[in-house]
Amino acid sequence: MPSSPSDDARPPGTARRVKVQRRGPMLVEGPVEVELEDGTTVFSDRFQVALCTCRRSRRFPWCDTSHRARTPGPGGDEPAAKD
Repeated sequence: MPSSPSDDARPPGTARRVKVQRRGPMLVEGPVEVELEDGTTVFSDRFQVALCTCRRSRRFPWCDTSHRARTPGPGGDEPAAKD
């Protein structure tokens, strides 16, 4: 049976873990409900979700690894060089 956004196995007052990465998605312990700019909400009951921070994802707000195509090189904002 699918869980609803109000179902959460955490005890009340327990913090939800969010992992921020410099190059890549924001990882959030699930389940999560995300409110988008237009007011709509999307829900995932997965144990961890990857939220897109580059806004290139075709599945926004979920990450589809589109950020990998234009990851900056180690020295700055330019895309990584291809050999």
